[in-house]
Amino acid sequence: MIRRTFVQLMLAGALVAEGSSAAIAKSVAKAAAKPGVVIQVSDDDPKNWNQALNVIKNIQSEYGKNKVNVELVVFGRGAGLLKFDSPLANRIDDTLASGAAVSMCQNTMTGQKLTEADMHPKIGYVKAGVIEIITKSKKGWAVVRP
Repeated sequence: MIRRTFVQLMLAGALVAEGSSAAIAKSVAKAAAKPGVVIQVSDDDPKNWNQALNVIKNIQSEYGKNKVNVELVVFGRGAGLLKFDSPLANRIDDTLASGAAVSMCQNTMTGQKLTEADMHPKIGYVKAGVIEIITKSKKGWAVVRP
């Protein structure tokens, strides 16, 4: 995979150097990029939490976990999903082990008076969950809210 991407980038560089359209180089680089999917969890229903984790697993099964970027972004009432004592803590471990990113909103943590000690020890953090989702969307990531 790395070798193919390198060859594609070298080809793009050669085409640009020969005066070919920059659009060709952009097209080759875009083809080498992995698609991205951001999954939103912002409610307090464990059934929806389970569904979101199932969606991540299904996306990775369909595309191949090394061929798609997936990020779970949790904010608002969904915070319980990522607490250290969540009933789905083992599924969060599995999701992280699969290569998906799992991010908690720090604004939500501040509002709910949560600290990192309250949260699953392996997750990541973003300043604002909704801004993370908007940013990913602007970059072409699909947004899913199960």
